[in-house]
Amino acid sequence: MSAIRRFVIVAVLAVAACSPVYRNHGYVPPELDLAEVVVGQTTVDELPTLIGRPSAQGLLTGSGWYYVGSRWRHYGPYEPQEIDRQVVAITFAADTGTVANVERFGLERGRIVVLSRRVTDSGVTEISLVRQLMGNLGNFNPGQIID
Repeated sequence: MSAIRRFVIVAVLAVAACSPVYRNHGYVPPELDLAEVVVGQTTVDELPTLIGRPSAQGLLTGSGWYYVGSRWRHYGPYEPQEIDRQVVAITFAADTGTVANVERFGLERGRIVVLSRRVTDSGVTEISLVRQLMGNLGNFNPGQIID
């Protein structure tokens, strides 16, 4: 094998190794399928056959369905970069269970959204524990224990 041929093979392999690799994650229904969803008429039960099951649902039953899809570029040793994100949010009317709104968000409007924020309010911040215990002494009735 000649030196020129080896150089061409090595150059082609080097260029091929540096080409980006694209990966898709998640699922977003295409526009044609979303066009079949009629606001005010389509019900929650009809959606899985029209556009499929969602990637995520709202915390409350029937509050909303979210379809999330993203495209990532992996380029050599660099960290993967998200180059496209689509979110389709479908909300429902609480009383009828029909579609109330269909919204599409892209990476340009992307914000980090906390889907679940489990913070419990203690309610004890205004009155100390000792003060609560002392306040219960006045509510004690010995007649309740004797009877």
